[in-house]
Amino acid sequence: MKGSFRDVNDVRVLDLAGKITIGAGDVELRRLVEEALAAGKTKILVNLKDVTHIDSSGIGELVACYTTVKRRGGEMKLENLPPKINDILQVTQLITVFDVYDNEPEALGSFAA
Repeated sequence: MKGSFRDVNDVRVLDLAGKITIGAGDVELRRLVEEALAAGKTKILVNLKDVTHIDSSGIGELVACYTTVKRRGGEMKLENLPPKINDILQVTQLITVFDVYDNEPEALGSFAA
């Protein structure tokens, strides 16, 4: 998986691409979230538009990152879910845990000022 970030006002947007799978993508996701928190960014938006595959380890890491951000007083939201990932989150009922948005302007607007 390739991951990059950009800051839009006070929101750190994580742009992910490729596979979020055990041993590779999950580690990169954790690193990006930890770096954001270390930089004082507590509003994190994960852009999944270019993610091609996610396994149970990747799902677990999304949940772990969400929990870490929440514990530190932050918010982590998801945007641009590919259909396969949306299906996985629906089946596992995790869709009820995450705030999920179809587009970036809507997602960015959902963070409290």
